[in-house]
Amino acid sequence: MFSNMIIYRIASTWSASLDQVESALGQARYVACTPSQEKSTGWVEPRGVAHGALVESIGGPWILKFMVETKDVPGSVVDRQAKIAAEEIAQEVGRKPGRKELKEIKEEIRNKLLPMAFSKLGASLVWIDCKAHLLVIDAASQVHADESVTALVKSLDGFAVALLDTRVSPVSAMAQWLTTQEPPAGFAIEQECELKAADESKAAIRYTRSPLDTDEIKQHIAQGMLPSRLALSWDDRASFLLTEGMQLKKVHLLDVVFEGKSADDGGFDADVAIATGEFAKLLPDLIQALGGVALGPEASAAAVGGQ
Repeated sequence: MFSNMIIYRIASTWSASLDQVESALGQARYVACTPSQEKSTGWVEPRGVAHGALVESIGGPWILKFMVETKDVPGSVVDRQAKIAAEEIAQEVGRKPGRKELKEIKEEIRNKLLPMAFSKLGASLVWIDCKAHLLVIDAASQVHADESVTALVKSLDGFAVALLDTRVSPVSAMAQWLTTQEPPAGFAIEQECELKAADESKAAIRYTRSPLDTDEIKQHIAQGMLPSRLALSWDDRASFLLTEGMQLKKVHLLDVVFEGKSADDGGFDADVAIATGEFAKLLPDLIQALGGVALGPEASAAAVGGQ
């Protein structure tokens, strides 16, 4: 649960009850693509029980799930079929189709093939922490996270967010930690790192399962290479990769978190309670290690949106 984290600050002016959010999201439930439909998005039950709640409140945090279904016909298939059709037209009328006609042919072929295309489903878990005014999306890319956020903005009155911005950039902080080998209190540097050149070459050096307290790394940083991601652990309870864009990847709760818990203690509620309980402590520590919050969503004019 939450293997990736893209973090937003929620405007402190926004508030809503659980029932209000449930009702609003109910107007945007996910419905599967029709045969001729390319894409469908919407909210599904995070617990996985059909016709259940779209917002689950477990110990305070709210958990949602955003579904994206896409169908795509490979361009190479469309081009091949269009070429055959164009040759047939040329033989029949003695001329090749023009650019506009060829575009229409491709569109027609694509529409015919779309009902036979396989669907691709992707879901993002969403955590709303009303108390901390944080929104966390479990998405591997910013594009996927922004889809969930846009859907929230459209559905929830007054909902406005901005990507979390800290006073010290992750790049500057990671460079300092690697150079001094003095990570912030509660954190430890692990054995994965990527350095990128700041010039146009964008050359990158990756270290995996390798000690990072070497003179070589310090020299690279001194010569202008910057850390784009760094593996860290927190309080011996969680590990993750911090990226230059303030994203957390490869998030993993360590075994100590589950000590004393039996297999019977599992299930959706337990998983959510454990994960959000740990991450609700990790995120403030990480924000503090990066100098605190630099800019709130109100000051940034609701960078991602608002109504």
